[in-house]
Amino acid sequence: MDSQGGPYLNKRAVCSPLGAARLCQLALGCAVVAMVTHSAGYSGSYGVFCMAVWALCFAVSVLVFFLDATRLYSCLPVSWDNLTVTFAALATLMYVTASVVYPLYFVRSECPYAGCDVRNFRIAVTVCSIAATLAYGAEVVLCRARPGQTVVGYMATASGLLKVVQGFVACVIFGALANGSEYSRQAATIYCVVVYAVCFALTTLVVILTVCGRTKAVRCMPFERFVVVYTLLAVLLYLSASVVWPVFCFDSKYGSPWRPSSCPRGKCPWDSKVVVAVFSFVNLGLYIADLIYSQRIRFVSSHLPGHPRV
Repeated sequence: MDSQGGPYLNKRAVCSPLGAARLCQLALGCAVVAMVTHSAGYSGSYGVFCMAVWALCFAVSVLVFFLDATRLYSCLPVSWDNLTVTFAALATLMYVTASVVYPLYFVRSECPYAGCDVRNFRIAVTVCSIAATLAYGAEVVLCRARPGQTVVGYMATASGLLKVVQGFVACVIFGALANGSEYSRQAATIYCVVVYAVCFALTTLVVILTVCGRTKAVRCMPFERFVVVYTLLAVLLYLSASVVWPVFCFDSKYGSPWRPSSCPRGKCPWDSKVVVAVFSFVNLGLYIADLIYSQRIRFVSSHLPGHPRV
């Protein structure tokens, strides 16, 4: 018992829907890592990526569960609620990616040269990875703030969760840009890259300030207003990039509207340009939705006396 007469361990870390979701994350994450290292295997850049996702998410999940169960998170200079929901949202996105990439490159209907056991293990890895995705998604749903309920942190709101998705989509764009997109050939496409980088940096800054509980660091205006102003700027910037990038990549005057027949699969600049164009429109839609939801953050939190604003 502690000095206030309460238990040392936090029973809600286990005996609650949120605790059950985290236990499922631990069990499924451990199963995935064990099966991959035991027999399923991984190779190449895509396999290393999937293994890194599973191992990293499992390690952080263990740390989150331990700190929550022992209440040691109170010793950390962070906003715990914001940190955990941010990680859960990011882990959901990363697990979704790994759950698509791994079976795409490693699961085949026929048995590989190593035998059918390897194929069966890889199928089991895929199933457990999908189940873990649902477990992380369940945590996001359980922690998500709803109208009329207590807002535990900005990252639990729709606007905060959208910022995690925006940052993840930006990482996909950067990956496509680095995969031989030839963006440096035109000044206009370089401008688009600057837009992606600036918006990603500002989004990351907002998330870091929120997780670290340093929202008052923005002294020129209230944090809620800063978020709305920055989101409007991001909408305008992404709108311009979403127009400029397709014009200077797929117009016959500057590029090719059709995929060249001689372009190798997996290393074709045209494919990378398409990925950038598609996800530019995706992020534009996310920022527009974020701008709409950002208008309601102050209204929700202002009716909650006793809870600090974030």
